[in-house]
Amino acid sequence: MNVNQHTPMAPPYGQPQPSYGQPGYGQPTYAPLDSGYPAPYAPHNGPASAYHPGIPPQGYSSFTSFPSKIRTLRRCHLNPMHHGRCSANAADGRLSSLSFIVLFTRFKSIVGGVLCVCRPPASLQYNPGGVNMSAQQPSFPQHYGPPPTMHQVTNQMTGMHITSGPPTPAGPGYGKHTQPPFHPHQPPFSSAPGGQPPAFTTGPPPPAQGSFPPQAPPPSSQPGSFPPPSSVSSGQYPSSMPPPQQPPQSQPPTYHPGPPPPQAQMPPTSIGQSNHQPPGPQGPPSPTGPLQQPPLQQGMQTGYPPQHNGAFGQPRSPQPGYGGPYQGQPNYGAPAPTPQAQKRLDPDAIPSPQASDMPPVQKSRHRIDPDAIPSPIQVIEDDKAKTTEPFTTGVRGQAPPLVTTNFQVKDQGNASPRFVRCTAYNMPCTADMAKQSQVPLAAVIKPLAILPPDETPPYLVDHGEGGPIRCNRCKAYMCPYMQFIEGGRRFQCSFCSCVTEVPPHYFQHLDHTGRRVDCYDRPELSLGSYEFLATVDYCKNNKIPQPPAYIFLIDVSYNAVKSGLVSIICQELKSLLDHLPRENPEMDSVIRVGFVTYNKVLHFYNVKSSLAQPQMLVVSDVSDMFVPLLDGFLVNVNDSRQVIESLLDQIPEMFADTRETETVFGPVIQAGLEALKAADCAGKLFVFHTSLPIAEAPGKLKNREDKKLIGTDKEKVIAFPATGGMFFSSFQAESDQERFLNDLRRDVQKPVGFDAVMRVRTSTGIRATDFFGSFFMNNTTDVELAGLDCDKAITVEFKHDDKLSEETGALMQCAVLYTSCSGQRRLRIHNMAVNCCSQLADLYRNCETDTIINFLSKYAFRGVLNNPTKAVRDTLVNQCAQILACYRKNCASPSSAGQLILPECMKLLPVYLNCVLKSDVLLPGADVSLDDRAYLRQLISCMDVAETHVFFYPRLLPLVKLESGALPVAVRDSEERLSKGGVYLLETGLHLFLWVGASVQQELLLNIFGTPSFGQIDSSMTSLPVLENPISQRLREIIDSFRAQRSRYMKLILVKQEDRAELMFKHFLVEDKSASGGASYVDFLCHMHKEIRQLLS
Repeated sequence: MNVNQHTPMAPPYGQPQPSYGQPGYGQPTYAPLDSGYPAPYAPHNGPASAYHPGIPPQGYSSFTSFPSKIRTLRRCHLNPMHHGRCSANAADGRLSSLSFIVLFTRFKSIVGGVLCVCRPPASLQYNPGGVNMSAQQPSFPQHYGPPPTMHQVTNQMTGMHITSGPPTPAGPGYGKHTQPPFHPHQPPFSSAPGGQPPAFTTGPPPPAQGSFPPQAPPPSSQPGSFPPPSSVSSGQYPSSMPPPQQPPQSQPPTYHPGPPPPQAQMPPTSIGQSNHQPPGPQGPPSPTGPLQQPPLQQGMQTGYPPQHNGAFGQPRSPQPGYGGPYQGQPNYGAPAPTPQAQKRLDPDAIPSPQASDMPPVQKSRHRIDPDAIPSPIQVIEDDKAKTTEPFTTGVRGQAPPLVTTNFQVKDQGNASPRFVRCTAYNMPCTADMAKQSQVPLAAVIKPLAILPPDETPPYLVDHGEGGPIRCNRCKAYMCPYMQFIEGGRRFQCSFCSCVTEVPPHYFQHLDHTGRRVDCYDRPELSLGSYEFLATVDYCKNNKIPQPPAYIFLIDVSYNAVKSGLVSIICQELKSLLDHLPRENPEMDSVIRVGFVTYNKVLHFYNVKSSLAQPQMLVVSDVSDMFVPLLDGFLVNVNDSRQVIESLLDQIPEMFADTRETETVFGPVIQAGLEALKAADCAGKLFVFHTSLPIAEAPGKLKNREDKKLIGTDKEKVIAFPATGGMFFSSFQAESDQERFLNDLRRDVQKPVGFDAVMRVRTSTGIRATDFFGSFFMNNTTDVELAGLDCDKAITVEFKHDDKLSEETGALMQCAVLYTSCSGQRRLRIHNMAVNCCSQLADLYRNCETDTIINFLSKYAFRGVLNNPTKAVRDTLVNQCAQILACYRKNCASPSSAGQLILPECMKLLPVYLNCVLKSDVLLPGADVSLDDRAYLRQLISCMDVAETHVFFYPRLLPLVKLESGALPVAVRDSEERLSKGGVYLLETGLHLFLWVGASVQQELLLNIFGTPSFGQIDSSMTSLPVLENPISQRLREIIDSFRAQRSRYMKLILVKQEDRAELMFKHFLVEDKSASGGASYVDFLCHMHKEIRQLLS
């Protein structure tokens, strides 16, 4: 295969690839990992290089403050109820890797969740120098001081204009018409002239259909002058903008996708602002001129025809009572525009908001029509509409469909986007070009992602005793990019160009194109993702690993018992232990389990199968923790089932009357580590913790909540020591039990790899320089993960170290060495090839905004550990402005400086970035605790692109036409889109809100809640009643399908309009101004335009 040509394509759709999983073909057999037990491996003999990934030094203790030796049993007491003998066990000094889950409840000053603990302590997690943002380029805060001057407003915000094709040379809004005078109180923006890009221009609003005949407007005493802005919203972004020139009315202000421009240009989205006069006579228009406008008559409707909820759509007929822009001021109407025929969302799908539905601040005025700026919903729906075929990965540098689109993937040589997504599929050829554009070059990798049922899991390949075939120099694994030469006897590495001998057992002849004749019979030569069976050389200490262990450590202090948590956990574990992860569904899991309870002291339990009753051993010296037993502590569930169930029944009774309120935490972690080390196995700790650990012991904590430090330079002193997993700031058994148990079940059952080491190799010219996620690094290349489950993603940033070639492109190979839940050592390989470009326009043509936002959010959230939050936010705004300014300067057609021009594939960057800036981590509200922020920061560090997308821009679904079976089209996240007569479902990835308007029809209330009255709806309900009607059934199906798509169970929160809970619901309407001071989408877009113009000038 010639590396300069296209990657080999797989056979046509529907044709099976020969020999996959078919023994007896004469080649090694492969078995899909998740579709049954692997077929017999065909071993081969032959030389191959043995690779030993970097391993931490022997005997390294993950908690340096705790002694890592096991003492003789001198402080261990036996429970008088049971008799048994404790023996001291010597450890081998090697710390096995593990991960564990922590549940914190009923306190506000401690971090909680699933903790992945690798060999060093969490406090030593890899942070390469931190992100020094204090010396960044000029900062642009999101809060602003005095209102702009008249001159600034005139120059910067005299109008806006949106198009997806290149702007005309004369600039937007230029045409053969006269310039009307401006009046101090003009209504909002009118439609664009036909044939021009749809202009965002002010002018009289169209009246109701068939209203008064046109009349001339009163002339202005100062033609062409601009009035001062009427107001500036709360010291932030300028909130009123003077109206620009008035083009003729011919169509509503909608977004029009234009034809692709010539190769050198990227189709932009431009939002233009022009303060120039159009050609033609100036001054007041003639009464008989083309722009004659009727004055508004009494009782005449004002404002725009209401748009349907969603993106850009056809205006509907005016509705009575719809609020005008400026109440009580003279307004001017014009004939209603004629809508242009084009594909739109269904205008009748959602009822438009009435004036009475809208909050007062929105009734008073409309600055920029939100329907005329780039809409996330429109982009999402357009992508769904154009994705009709399966996505084949054989084309280098092809951007996949959006994460919001359902699509099937056919692996033909590059990894599926479910495993790897890139910020740019066209990498700049040089470092200077990358620096100029400021577009981050990164990949979000989810190595063990679960594929949908209609896609084949990665095949397992066995290359025999010699192990996987690799490049001699860079150690890259065999993949479709390797080029075989000399008749197949050697291969040239596409990553480092080194030539390596092909082992005799792997030799195969080449066809006339230079490809091996068995190319399509071997997954590693034709697919982007696959697995190798690792040999003993890839195992720790050259020993086959022991089966992993799960240890459950349960807080039995007063708080935990009284909240009902102890009883809930013990009851659930009895059934949950039957569902431990396994490789083959037909066989029992090989994972062993152990149990510990604790308050100020630790209680270990011997549950050996030969015992009639479990035995308790108490360790009271928590300052020097050790494990009092090994034999009988970690056991097989089926062998010891009766003893385990007896223990789980006794624990709630044993501690029912406890008065112990103090707990320890550090020694609990140390006990789990020591137990796994003594058993010489990897594993996972499930720690259920409910209160601040204030007892005298290593790891003692104190309350660190100090709101006065938020936003100051001292903020990082209290900031974010983080753990992960589940976090309940105040656990309530009734309302939180369902979410807690569902998350626990998923965490126990989901596929996980242990003792993982990940390395990302790249072709010459780029290299992986930075990593984001939950892991440990003791060198610059190996990412070590104690536990890597199917939900964890790692984000990798790339930098140039040489020039790239447009011919060869850039290659990336992610290799993850891990122990499967069956105890088998494996290598999972993901390959990705992207194009390289020497023109900036090509870079901006092939970016993915969702992945860029994933990277920027993780970069920023790590930055708050070492920098003031304001500096981090300013850095984000500055980088976004530089990205868009570079596009405007180098790729867009020459046009007025007043235009905001956005790249087509990045037109949502401002709205999504504003959502990141308004997040609780970067702009917390008064009710957001440090623990909440720490939890979110850790959570997002491991999220994939689909999860960060719905987290930052939640999905808002109007529940209309549910009987049809189709999912309703979402609407934009703004209060303007809500109707009093509607019911809406909001999904954030962590929560589900069901918002019920105060004027919902009785029939709908009966169908959903079983009650005809809005007042009788129980706002504390967390699940919907099961009613026998199509609407109730369909709504419950939608909720279940949303939950199934996410890695965490989303609790349903019912929100009645004007209820107290509505404040929390409105926090997620991210296009509106937030209560904590975050800007609205419209205001942030104006601010971003100002920043871009400053950079360009």
